[in-house]
Amino acid sequence: MSGFDYVISIGGAAGQGIATPGNILARLFARRGIHMYAYNAYQSIIRGGHSFLTVRCSDREVRTHGDVIDLIICLNQDTMDRHLEHLGPGSSVIFNSDTIEPGEAAEGVQLCPMAVGELAGKGANKLMQNTVAIAVACQLIGIEFSALSDVLDFQFSGKSEELVAANVEVGKAAYDYSAANFQPASQQAPQPSEPLAVWAGNQAFAMAAASAGVKFYCAYPMSPSTSRTRNHGSSG
Repeated sequence: MSGFDYVISIGGAAGQGIATPGNILARLFARRGIHMYAYNAYQSIIRGGHSFLTVRCSDREVRTHGDVIDLIICLNQDTMDRHLEHLGPGSSVIFNSDTIEPGEAAEGVQLCPMAVGELAGKGANKLMQNTVAIAVACQLIGIEFSALSDVLDFQFSGKSEELVAANVEVGKAAYDYSAANFQPASQQAPQPSEPLAVWAGNQAFAMAAASAGVKFYCAYPMSPSTSRTRNHGSSG
């Protein structure tokens, strides 16, 4: 298949903020007019466990997250240990070299160690590694930093100006480090085109049900269907 078709996965434990980099990627791709499909696999646990978010982006419509992973962002050692062996030539792994040991990768797999403590400062929030990883991912697939900076401003708009500035600064340092030390991905993101909307599956379910005339929906509000119940009420 020709064209742009790239899969990014983000793995870590519950509580490590996997949703935030996923939202940033989704907004980046949607604003650029890149089609996207995201799937979040997680254990029924409040803290710990293993969560794995897969985002497939393409210059054409996609309806599945696919079978091959091109880039993994490892937020903890468990993710590295679980998934490194499944990567093939041409793929890349981004990880915090302060806390994660990469293990032995297959030939042709690019390891992208990032010393987050050095880039962000020893006293930085632990979730800052997420910004570092997203910045490296953007650089690898050819998305300019200005696009990421705009999305970071939006993502953290409800936070303090200091936090927003710190994330942008750390992201720029990580982006520049990646450009100087890592090989770009074989697939590069297409130039921006008409922006797209991002629609969650539970939102689509609720709006489709309301459109079809469903008047009553009863369910226990438990993840992952909590938002379906809420959205169905607001759509009806």
